[in-house]
Amino acid sequence: MVASQVSQLERDGLTRRLVETVRKAAAGDEVAFARLVHEFHPDMVRVAYVVAGDQQLALDAVQAAWTTAWQKLPSLRDPERVRPWLVAVAANAARQLIRREHRHPVAEIRVDPTDDGGDSGRSIERIDLVNALNQLSPNDRALLSMRYLLRLDAPEIAPLVGMSASGVRGRLSRIRDVLRRELRDD
Repeated sequence: MVASQVSQLERDGLTRRLVETVRKAAAGDEVAFARLVHEFHPDMVRVAYVVAGDQQLALDAVQAAWTTAWQKLPSLRDPERVRPWLVAVAANAARQLIRREHRHPVAEIRVDPTDDGGDSGRSIERIDLVNALNQLSPNDRALLSMRYLLRLDAPEIAPLVGMSASGVRGRLSRIRDVLRRELRDD
């Protein structure tokens, strides 16, 4: 057996185990649900943080997202797509919290001026990038985080945000153009 066949068998085994875990959790198995929390909580926090721009809001959003996931997991049609579904639930929860609190996301910037790797320009570039990201809507930040932090592709993102895959690609392209202009103007 060649390495690619072994790799495919391993992926198939992981997929089968994930599907079984999702089915058990959807049926009310708390241990299976805890496995999902353990596996996907960090991804959900990342997306919620990018959308909310605030660590505490992100954690609150993810807590609410897990409650929603517990209630709605039985309605998930494709258990293999649990990760993108959970990420979308977290992004939606973060957007709802922002609206409810009438807040505009402001990312917490933590730049250690002594840790610039010998290049103080990198710290300034990071601050410029955070400021440019803050100018985007929560929906645009959610799209960016799904694509670049979680490495979901356009066909995976599309059903989560109610767009076609080509619509997602086009929107991401426009967002990147906006960021380029913002960063060039600085």
